[in-house]
Amino acid sequence: MPETNSIIFYPVRNKFLSGANGVKLSIVIPAYNEEAFISECLSSILAEMNGKNYDMEIVVVNNASTDKTKEIIASFPQVKLVDEPNKGLVKARRAGFLASRGDLVANIDADTRMTPGWLDKVFEEFSKNKKLVALSGPFIYYDLSKKARAAVRTFYYAGFLSYLVNRYLLGVGSMLQGGNFVVKRTALEAVGGFNSDFDFWGEDTDLACRLLKVGGVKFTFALPIYASGRRLEREGVAKTGWKYALNYFSTTFFKKPYDSVKKDFKYKYEKTLAKIKE
Repeated sequence: MPETNSIIFYPVRNKFLSGANGVKLSIVIPAYNEEAFISECLSSILAEMNGKNYDMEIVVVNNASTDKTKEIIASFPQVKLVDEPNKGLVKARRAGFLASRGDLVANIDADTRMTPGWLDKVFEEFSKNKKLVALSGPFIYYDLSKKARAAVRTFYYAGFLSYLVNRYLLGVGSMLQGGNFVVKRTALEAVGGFNSDFDFWGEDTDLACRLLKVGGVKFTFALPIYASGRRLEREGVAKTGWKYALNYFSTTFFKKPYDSVKKDFKYKYEKTLAKIKE
């Protein structure tokens, strides 16, 4: 876990605070070399906020970017800019959380764009269910082909079915989409915050499993967010989906990312084989 004094906070020149009791929702966005996407991401949030009387703040974490990401973030006077020099998604999420003040903390990616009604849905869900501690929805990849988007939808349906079985039949876990989830501050603090044992793969599943111990965790197709599919296109939908599935199950059942579980099994196998040969 990085020392908090390594995190640099920049003052906000203009805040979206309309209430006297502080911020209701903080939107935290980790950003590493996102100069091509961060402006549209922030603009979509501001457009969604326009005309609405929500107590909110936007916190963007510049995570050791080497391009113009930081300069672009700084050009938005409504945004709190945070510098986290230690690279890593979980480190950036933690830095943003420490800098935020909202009762609810939304975590979205720097290449996402808010869908119409996203904010209304968040406040509606948490208002009607006081036991809800985390809410999440799927990505809609706006720059993928129709064929690729169809494959992603199939993956989501399979993942949602698995989520229902694990959650309601086996009682062993839940589901959050990293890059599109909202969590109650008190709940995240109660479960120990973000887990530094996870760097990327499985971090959302780990958080969902731990949050389930203190309240309700809900995944719904009614809370989508637009996202760039450039990484999916580069690595392949099937390969990425397979990686996610492996890490989902290893995190749900073994509390570790897949690579760690694989190393553990390999070590035990080699140790057992060595004993047999003695």
